[in-house]
Amino acid sequence: MQEFTGVWVRDPRIQKEDFWHAYMDYEICIHTNSLAFTKKCSCVRRRYSEFVWLRKKLQENAMLITHLPKLPPKNPFFSLNNAREIGARMQGLRNFIEVVVHSPVLLSDSCLHLFLQSQLSVKQMEACAEGRSHYTVSEAIHSFGSGNKRFDFQSEENMEEEED
Repeated sequence: MQEFTGVWVRDPRIQKEDFWHAYMDYEICIHTNSLAFTKKCSCVRRRYSEFVWLRKKLQENAMLITHLPKLPPKNPFFSLNNAREIGARMQGLRNFIEVVVHSPVLLSDSCLHLFLQSQLSVKQMEACAEGRSHYTVSEAIHSFGSGNKRFDFQSEENMEEEED
């Protein structure tokens, strides 16, 4: 059986932080039969700044072993209401993820798997990848992954303690 990994970046949503500040996040969905992935289907929501963090982490961890694709450029005048700009950004983010998930070197990076298959924040992903959490990468993906199930109260408390 041939391995496959499908990637979708879709469903852009505006998230308001407060009256003056808002950002766009996107749903990233993976469907695969690859043994490299803990879950064969997953969807998470991520914002552009988290993609920037992921690219930086992958660059640090892969060093000069592999060439990383570029992200779509950060546009200071990016409009949350311009469908063409949003579509172009989603396509650029999808292209980035597709190249990354087809690189054997990058597929071994736990930050990539946490980014694609858990709802953890950047801070929580870093702690988990560095072994500074009470759970492994696989446990984080199963416990804090995509799906309709929210974390249980005890798990949320543990996550907050680890952020401090």
